[in-house]
Amino acid sequence: MRGFTPPRGTWVAVCGTDIVRTHDGFLVLEDNLRVPSGVSYMIANRKAVKSSMRRLYRRCRVREVEHYGNLLLTTLREIAPPGRPDPCIALLTPGVWNSAFYEHVFLAREIGAELVEGRDLLTRDGFVYMRTTEGLRQVDVIYRRVDDDFLDPLAFRPDSQLGVPGLLQAYRLGNVSLANAPGTGVADDKSVYPYVPDLIRYYLHEEPILASVPTHVCRRPAELEYTLDNLADLIVKRVGESGGYGMLVGPHASPAEREAYAREMRADPASFISQPVLQLSRAPCLVDGRPEPRHVDLRPFVLTGRETRIVPGAFCRVALRRGSIVVNSSQGGGGKDVWVLQD
Repeated sequence: MRGFTPPRGTWVAVCGTDIVRTHDGFLVLEDNLRVPSGVSYMIANRKAVKSSMRRLYRRCRVREVEHYGNLLLTTLREIAPPGRPDPCIALLTPGVWNSAFYEHVFLAREIGAELVEGRDLLTRDGFVYMRTTEGLRQVDVIYRRVDDDFLDPLAFRPDSQLGVPGLLQAYRLGNVSLANAPGTGVADDKSVYPYVPDLIRYYLHEEPILASVPTHVCRRPAELEYTLDNLADLIVKRVGESGGYGMLVGPHASPAEREAYAREMRADPASFISQPVLQLSRAPCLVDGRPEPRHVDLRPFVLTGRETRIVPGAFCRVALRRGSIVVNSSQGGGGKDVWVLQD
């Protein structure tokens, strides 16, 4: 990606930032820039609530989120290569076995994009084409839901069957736009997270509006020792993992689990960070027919093209297991509708 600038300088067209609320106010938990998911559940939850609580919904004057698809389409059109007033947009999916395939189908319908797999695309003379029943059709913008490693077997993993050979070269030539750009996932790395406030101050010359969670970077010897000494009271995460995988919740782990995890940390300290156990806010949920409190967080979605756009809402993730603070859908978490009210 060196020496290359995408149209409008937009590296991240779609960002999902996780926000939590504690006794100290709102905090940014992490950023998701690689292939952020979950926005379809925000819209699906809203449609379900509107159909079952119509009078209450109208009476509360809730601001809408269902126009997200229109905003996403506008954003993708804006980042198309120059001279493409009516760009052809495709959503690249790994296929039906991907856990987020429902969302890929949903979003493709919302924005009127072609839902394609890698085998549906090919490159020729530095351009990307889609196979159709009427022949090849040039593709101008690809909203990718395939991780970097599998995106182009000529540039990344040669054994990938999910990507498109030559895609990165076509992107570098400026003949197709990608959302998001390859490499943006570096910002998802949890060892980068502690430096984001300083990055904001350095590059934007302003103070962060929302604070971050205090984080210990275990590549630093003193912070590794602190983490090992307080393992029973901390949450420890692998810097390259997502979806709630590879983490240790110290208070909920057994002594044997903590000791096994500590051995892994000593063997490779740079792969871990630790954070305090946050007292996340809770919301009432109907569990087995009874209202019970459950921990929640919020994932608003930020779109950036010619300008930055955000709908007044978010995907509210819920830790459905009693006492759990792990809200990830891949770990059994659920979702709730978030209402932002008009003035």
